[in-house]
Amino acid sequence: MPDEAASLREASEAWEALFRCQVTIMRRLQKHPAFKGVNMREYDVLFNLSRCPSGGLRLGDLNEHVLMSQPSLSRMVERLESKGLVERRPDPCDQRAVRLTLTDRGRELQRKIGREHVRHIHELLSPALSPEQLRELTALTTRLGGAVGSS
Repeated sequence: MPDEAASLREASEAWEALFRCQVTIMRRLQKHPAFKGVNMREYDVLFNLSRCPSGGLRLGDLNEHVLMSQPSLSRMVERLESKGLVERRPDPCDQRAVRLTLTDRGRELQRKIGREHVRHIHELLSPALSPEQLRELTALTTRLGGAVGSS
């Protein structure tokens, strides 16, 4: 915990700066040609499924990692499934449940977009912040996310 509590104004200004920065960067990222076949929200689903060590997630678990309602996520998964990028498989731990997994095509597309996306992020952030500042930003946002997520 910080030694002294931030004032209401300081907390509000910090949040507004963080939020506006995120919106500005996201708008730039969304315009990148890598997101012509799938949009950033769809890519976010593919990305989260690609990071799953067990190879898949239940819809409710996936919903904890994305910023959208469960009904919106369900419709998106249906679209990704119709594009051949995601498939539903029985959950080996619970026969009543279904796990979402990437298809080979979905995994390949996620990797392709991911490589371009990371390069574009580098192009946007590295001229603005030094390596030390990027590490500090990572530490601060990780700490903030952990503190808010645990409360």
